[in-house]
Amino acid sequence: MEVIKEDQLLDCTGLLCPMPIVKTKKAMNDLQAGQILKMIATDAGSPPDIAAWSRQTGNELLLSTEESGKFVFFLKKA
Repeated sequence: MEVIKEDQLLDCTGLLCPMPIVKTKKAMNDLQAGQILKMIATDAGSPPDIAAWSRQTGNELLLSTEESGKFVFFLKKA
């Protein structure tokens, strides 16, 4: 499995919708095109929310996985 190196880490553990998306949007605004954000969340609504947000904004969802009860996303800034 390919290892993805993030440029920034955003931990949204314990936050409920819509805060993971709000914080992800803000973090992505601070990145340069091509940089990668790793976001960690515990809200079960995060996987479909992040997927939809990615499609709407054009930012690429490189990986969406679950590790030890946490959802982990790697997003590449468009």
